[in-house]
Amino acid sequence: MNSGQQPATLEAALAEQQKNLRQVVDVDEPQVKLVIFRLADRLFAFPGSSVREVISTANDVFYVPGMHPSVEGVMNLRGEVLSILQLNGLLQLPESSTRTAGKTALLGQGAGIQTGIRIDELLDVTDVAQSLLKPPMDSLPEHLRPLVSALLDFQGMPVTLLDLDLVLQAWQQQLS
Repeated sequence: MNSGQQPATLEAALAEQQKNLRQVVDVDEPQVKLVIFRLADRLFAFPGSSVREVISTANDVFYVPGMHPSVEGVMNLRGEVLSILQLNGLLQLPESSTRTAGKTALLGQGAGIQTGIRIDELLDVTDVAQSLLKPPMDSLPEHLRPLVSALLDFQGMPVTLLDLDLVLQAWQQQLS
């Protein structure tokens, strides 16, 4: 009977070894920096190369009459006047329930525009292995497909990686 159990134990040991080998991280694998944030109970990310900084906008955003509804207002950041955009409408998301509490914006640059983008919550700025970025699925909503460059899993939750250039181009088209 012992000889009958030995192969099962050996197979189990080999299976465990294979599992452990798959979990080894390749330190030479290309990494991409991502800024992961929450907007209307969904998780999104921008490439770190598109985000210049994370800014607090508490009491610093001023409403400008006549602006498009997606423009929350403007703010003065170290002598530079910046618009603060709400992407909820463009992404066809409900208005954020934490809008009054969300006083953080990402200072981003894309499509020749530098602007602040209102977020509800900054979750992380992290390096992610490029191999973890998956191509967008066909089941992605039609309005998001042109804006999404990849999908990924972050702490067990799906994250949509947006291309800031394409998002700001779509925003400009929305204005006209």
